[in-house]
Amino acid sequence: MPKGAWSAKRERQYAHIKDSLAERGKPVPLAEEIAARVVNKERAQHGEAATASPFSINDISAGRRGGLRSHQGAGGRTLQQLRNKARQRGLKGRSAMNKAQLEEALRR
Repeated sequence: MPKGAWSAKRERQYAHIKDSLAERGKPVPLAEEIAARVVNKERAQHGEAATASPFSINDISAGRRGGLRSHQGAGGRTLQQLRNKARQRGLKGRSAMNKAQLEEALRR
């Protein structure tokens, strides 16, 4: 967490997000990284950051987005995500399957 770079509000926001993620079982280093990313994006969207990417400025906030893009839409899960899920389930021949075949095999 950058000291002095954030306002008191952003410090509280960071602590709240980090604590919430840790309570849900995320490892502390990962919770800190996610919290920092969320706070930095919020700062960029509200004009508090010195530099910000166009995506950060024009995108909807993390709070409103709330997982809307998570494994949905035309793309769905990536090929690597599908292969990992197939490996967890023990599907044979998964490395030779394409994305559509993996999706079908995992639906069964």
